[in-house]
Amino acid sequence: MKKFALLFLILILGVLFVIFSRKWDKLSEKDQSTLDRTLAHWETWVPARKKDSTAPLITFEELYKGLDSEAQGFLDRVRKIKPSKKDFDKSIPLKRIAGQKILRHGQSETLDTQYLPSKVYEAYEQMMAAMKQDLGKRLWVDSGYRSPAYQLYTFLYYMPKHHDSLSETRKWVALPGHSEHGDSNRQAIDFISEGGINGDSDFEQTAEDFERLREYKWLKQNAQKFGFKLSFPRGNWTTTFEPWHWRYSPSKS
Repeated sequence: MKKFALLFLILILGVLFVIFSRKWDKLSEKDQSTLDRTLAHWETWVPARKKDSTAPLITFEELYKGLDSEAQGFLDRVRKIKPSKKDFDKSIPLKRIAGQKILRHGQSETLDTQYLPSKVYEAYEQMMAAMKQDLGKRLWVDSGYRSPAYQLYTFLYYMPKHHDSLSETRKWVALPGHSEHGDSNRQAIDFISEGGINGDSDFEQTAEDFERLREYKWLKQNAQKFGFKLSFPRGNWTTTFEPWHWRYSPSKS
């Protein structure tokens, strides 16, 4: 009888261990409600920051402000999934990039203001001058530097589009502290063509649409000369194929 009770206890402990050690992935109904409430609150002020061109510089203090303790706790849980000790070197000057215009479906659009470390911007402009000379066209900066807080906002903004799954969203958007968009040593640029091709599914585009661009083929042949390398080629084990995402690391792989 004692042996049976001991085996039963071990079985219960084993089940509890599996339950509580399971990785957090799919949001519960309560978490979904908290996320919806958080996104709704952010919509009251983040669009204004986008309009005045300072959204990529948002801080965690600003992101948490006005949220109740439950919502703040939810953000803490997401940040603890894969915590990073890295942070952007704030001594590095950022270049503000404004007034970029594309022509999408015959309509002129002005892209959101972006930021890049000065040395990265200089290398990017040199590369685009060479592309313009060879192809008669260039690529614009669709996304440059993002603060860790803005990366958290971006990650959670896209979660509902990926069935409220943390693991699925991570295939498309890095967790804060793990994005090359906020890495001063491997600063990333997401490119967009003059015709508005950036692989964005919101515009019914795919990675293959960007891959077919002459500009992409030019990058594959020439980008390394300027210190840029494709971060997520086909078959990489970290995320999906992103032909628009290139990092600047002239002395690194």
